[in-house]
Amino acid sequence: MIVGLNTGRPAAAFEKSMKEMEALAEAASFESAAVFTQNLPGVNTGYYIGSGKISEIRAYLEMNGDVDLVLFDNQLSPMQLGNLNRMLGAEVLDRTALILKIFAARARTREAALQVDYARLKYLLPRLKGMHDDLGRQGGTSGAMSNRGAGEKKIELDRRRIEQQMAELRRDLEEVLRERETQRKARIRAGLPRVSLVGYTNAGKSTILNALLKGYGADEEKQVLEKDMLFATLDTATRRIEPGDGRKPFLLTDTVGFIDNLPTTLVKAFRSTLEESCYADLLLIVSDVSDPDFRENLRVTISTLSDIGAGGIPRLYVFNKVDLAPDFMSRDIFAEGMAAEDHRITMSAKDPADAARLLDEIGECINAGRKMCEMLIPYTEGQVIPALMASSDVEILEYTEEGTRIRAMLAEENRRRYAAFLAE
Repeated sequence: MIVGLNTGRPAAAFEKSMKEMEALAEAASFESAAVFTQNLPGVNTGYYIGSGKISEIRAYLEMNGDVDLVLFDNQLSPMQLGNLNRMLGAEVLDRTALILKIFAARARTREAALQVDYARLKYLLPRLKGMHDDLGRQGGTSGAMSNRGAGEKKIELDRRRIEQQMAELRRDLEEVLRERETQRKARIRAGLPRVSLVGYTNAGKSTILNALLKGYGADEEKQVLEKDMLFATLDTATRRIEPGDGRKPFLLTDTVGFIDNLPTTLVKAFRSTLEESCYADLLLIVSDVSDPDFRENLRVTISTLSDIGAGGIPRLYVFNKVDLAPDFMSRDIFAEGMAAEDHRITMSAKDPADAARLLDEIGECINAGRKMCEMLIPYTEGQVIPALMASSDVEILEYTEEGTRIRAMLAEENRRRYAAFLAE
């Protein structure tokens, strides 16, 4: 059963949230048997919803014994969770717990698994009392422990165990972050442009990555999972794309999808993964234009990018799944945070011709910040030339007594790195 509470949101926004909850339930392999909603001026502090709605839900559960799980559309406080568990006599999960369950099932890499485990424990810690209230009867014996029941002692033990596990996970995550930083520095040294796919969950990011891999991937067999489902993939995947025709290769990274009201614990736990976008030279902001709420989803994406510090990176808006929205017109595209001068493309990731057009747009955007520079490379620094050739268009002009004079189309990063060799 899915339960939603509207405390003043526009009807369309509330409906979108409830549809998203149903999709999240499906992604967690649950079957929705009923949906209950209520309108209130504010949240009930103790029970989230009103007492009348609780009685209505409890009566339904008693009549339908096969419904054994109640999902709430927002995050519940520890007190609300404990009270609802007692009142309804069924397992209760809020939106955060549901997303955590999905993430735990989908995490494949060690980093993602560690991040999910840490987020789950951080969510669980303040909710231990509500889970153990049935064991928390006050003890009747005398002595220092007279006012502490078995449940309270179990809570203390569980809390210490969780805190110890979280400390171990933090150490493991720090090690993984060091490894990620080493990999990131290696990619930066390689000098290849870095492009990141970002966007709302299920917008088609993985499908786009696979489409470019199929036609232009250096490792075409390294396809990623693509599925019409929320949070089908959680792990960051980076692949080398070889456009051909003399065009320079670039690295394309698929990132975890965004969602409205993404739990704070998950944003923090996945910050290192999300921050991969902060090191990109170009962001491909992918939207599913067949979704009636795509503009709101796009607003959430733009806002999240700003929150993680990626708001100032050059961007290319990719309006995907146009084949499912035949009446969609590119001139009508606008969302809060977009600028008129931002590059955009309307496409279907399933169409190879559109994938080729996207590749051209990526090349144009990457080269937009590049400048033609003349350089003098001393013979003692001969390794600089092949490094530049791997990421830039390089023309050998002449060999002089001082070194090799070249002309190269350089990105800002390479202009900074090799500033000592730039001709005045």
